[in-house]
Amino acid sequence: MAPPENHEQNQQNRQPSHQKKPAPLRRDALRNRELLVAAARELFAEQGINVPLDEIAKRAGVGNATLYRRFPARGDLVEAVFRDDLAAVMASGEKARREDDAWGALTTYLEGVCALLARDRGVSDLMTTGIEGAPTLDAIHVHNHETLSGLMRRAAAAGELRTDVVTEDLLFALSALGASLPAIESIRPGSWRRPLSLLLDGFRATAQRPLPERALTAEETDLVHRELGGEPPEA
Repeated sequence: MAPPENHEQNQQNRQPSHQKKPAPLRRDALRNRELLVAAARELFAEQGINVPLDEIAKRAGVGNATLYRRFPARGDLVEAVFRDDLAAVMASGEKARREDDAWGALTTYLEGVCALLARDRGVSDLMTTGIEGAPTLDAIHVHNHETLSGLMRRAAAAGELRTDVVTEDLLFALSALGASLPAIESIRPGSWRRPLSLLLDGFRATAQRPLPERALTAEETDLVHRELGGEPPEA
């Protein structure tokens, strides 16, 4: 038998797990959350993910305290706004991996990603920079790297991709192009396909010639993304 002083604690430990789940949001709290997510989506698309959080609260018509209660960090709000978009990118990557034509799958996948980035500055910021505290974003970056790496290996083996490039070469080039996609789209919709085509042609086996400098490592590429996102590099 458990000692008397531990009886209450043991009783608590035997409580069904479902009793420990957080209570559902009240109707007004749920409404405020929906208003904040909608306002954030609009402002992220217009101004990028670094828009002041106070401005998001103002557009949603709620107080700053309400915003920080629902979303303690920017990453929490980013996660709520972009989870579906990022899941769609991941699904597109899965489809590309199943294609037999690796080069064709690579170009189709990147065209789809770039079309999404061109439509939404917030998504463009997410995919071409870095932000802390967004697990779905972390997962899509890993998944995207795996998708590109696999397609590039297969395309190189098929003689269609130059053999002296690595995944970080493509990611860096795409980051540079991706940052400008919303502006290009706003001037002439769809015209971003031209620079993307030129970029991809540079990765074709027929374009191979000696390259100056070595490729950036994965760690160096991550530091570039952090710099683009306004985050200081880690010491």
